[in-house]
Amino acid sequence: MKAYILTSAGPAFAEMPTPKPGASDVLVCVRAAALNRVDLAMSRGHVHGGAGGVGHVLGVEWAGEVVEVGAGVENIKPGDRVMCSGAGAFAQFAVADFGRVLPIPGAAMSYEQAAALPVALQTMHDAVVTHGALQPGQSVLIQGASSGVGLMALQIARARGAALVIGSSTDPVRRARLAECGAQLAVDSRDPGWVAQILEATGGKGLDLVVDQVSGATMNQTMAATRIGGRIVNVGRLGGDKSEFNFDLHAMRRLTYIGVTFRTRSRAEVREINRRVKADLWNDLSDGRLRLPIGRTFAFDAIADALAHMKANRHFGKIVVTI
Repeated sequence: MKAYILTSAGPAFAEMPTPKPGASDVLVCVRAAALNRVDLAMSRGHVHGGAGGVGHVLGVEWAGEVVEVGAGVENIKPGDRVMCSGAGAFAQFAVADFGRVLPIPGAAMSYEQAAALPVALQTMHDAVVTHGALQPGQSVLIQGASSGVGLMALQIARARGAALVIGSSTDPVRRARLAECGAQLAVDSRDPGWVAQILEATGGKGLDLVVDQVSGATMNQTMAATRIGGRIVNVGRLGGDKSEFNFDLHAMRRLTYIGVTFRTRSRAEVREINRRVKADLWNDLSDGRLRLPIGRTFAFDAIADALAHMKANRHFGKIVVTI
């Protein structure tokens, strides 16, 4: 099969053996794969959990048709249209653990649309619902909301009954579009007055929940924007993974600060996350209330151009390659 792998000289196309599914695996003929920021790091040689490294196929989410299932797999069969997360997405065939496989909700959803969903659904259900414990009527800020996972977080928060959903973006064009995915207020985290904007919007109390994809130098401002007894779930560090941290402010506001990543999750934990996604969000997915905009689509042969487009950081929504 044709695959986009990491070589010692960098990413390149190569002919690779078609993977064989293990007892708990599902082999999928890939029709579309979506890009994530981790793909940029992996293309530079970084290993992400069990994915990446020289000789390995790049990419972490895709959609396609089931070709074969392992002996221990139930309720998934050849011919099913599915969307998956895992390793090796940028290839004609990919294998996923059955716990990372979700059916595509409805015949009307294209493979391109479906490929954009798995990582965002898993990441932000885990952050907003499981660890963020968002309750109906509460307020939430998604820091770095214009990314694909950020846009999904806005939608999940609205679907779960949040009374006030706020998104941040430093890009004015993308910030203006956050309302398309459910933001009732959009702020610029580089604006010195953004915390005051949020305090005004929350009647001076601050936010019940922040899902933080930025971190870095915004950390202390984020804590100041969160109510006493509020929660911050750290998902990403686009603004840097080290910065000054005001421990006294953290203590005074009695904040619950939670860090999450999939890199240290067991297979059983990831299966449980996907089970919760299906249990909690399936009606919203099936009814079309949870969708991600496709910023741009590339042919598989142009995947290097797709990665360059992501690196330029001017897109809104997901970047997808068709295979």
